Amino acid sequence: MEEPQHRIRAAHSESTITVYQAYSPEIGLPAVRDGRFPAAWKRDRMTWIKPSFMWMMYRCGWGLKEGQETVLAVEISREGFEWALRHACLSHYVPELHADQAEWKRQLKQAPARVQWDPERDLHFNALPYRSLQLGLAGEATVRYADEWIVGIEDVTPLAREVHAQVRAGELGRATELLPEERSYPVAEEELAHLRR
Repeated sequence: MEEPQHRIRAAHSESTITVYQAYSPEIGLPAVRDGRFPAAWKRDRMTWIKPSFMWMMYRCGWGLKEGQETVLAVEISREGFEWALRHACLSHYVPELHADQAEWKRQLKQAPARVQWDPERDLHFNALPYRSLQLGLAGEATVRYADEWIVGIEDVTPLAREVHAQVRAGELGRATELLPEERSYPVAEEELAHLRR
């Protein structure tokens, strides 16, 4: 079956969805220990969460990039995630969705969340012909994320390193077996209608 161009793929349960972020150990390790972000985590900055493990690997270079050495799997409530989707604006202008660029800029400035769809990546970080959701949180969404939505935080840096080791060894089948199981996230069509370009 052909993969849809825009679909949220994620590890999820009946009540939660797992998203990924990568931080320096100064942020990441206390977050894992305490189950919440430490005071050093900036609430006034936009934070991007990624439901795709492989897109996170591409972004943080298997947790080897400076400042991204600790890879976190953050389990958040589906209720919170879907609130963010409902209140999000696309990070780029689409004529079919916005009256004009000025209206899009107004929406973007006011929205507490923004969405971009980036090419999903394979184990060698090659772009695949379908896209994965990145969700940027700002303002109210950042506060809700940090204070209300988080159910648990796990350090998946060892997993990132193990998958990378298998890829480097040419053991792509083994690497694939280690990946988190990501399946289509059940979200109503109308929830994504304003975000599908």
